[in-house]
Amino acid sequence: MRNGLAYTSARILLLLVAFGLLRLAGVRGWALLALAFLVSALASYVLLSRQRDMMSAAVARRLGKSPGRPRRPWLSRWHGMADFRARLEEGSRAEDVPDAADVRQAQAADVRQAQDVTPS
Repeated sequence: MRNGLAYTSARILLLLVAFGLLRLAGVRGWALLALAFLVSALASYVLLSRQRDMMSAAVARRLGKSPGRPRRPWLSRWHGMADFRARLEEGSRAEDVPDAADVRQAQAADVRQAQDVTPS
């Protein structure tokens, strides 16, 4: 939690610094706000990479230490997707196997095509 708080505080501080510097440079209105967010985002990407890595490692450690609950509870509804995909694949494989009626139809079409080609 401390890593996340430090990272968030640093991001807010960078936003305020960018806002102040751009205001001193004469930027006003919506452009000031948009540029402040853009400059602070770029600066935090470069300057706060170590803090971001520490924060993500802390979050990963915390998620790994909770054996009683699922790691990603918001994905629990997708656990049935493997069964669904398996049934879907099985159904499409069954459709790919021709049955007797399909074979007879194909043979009849071949015979008709051969009859059309032979000269009378």
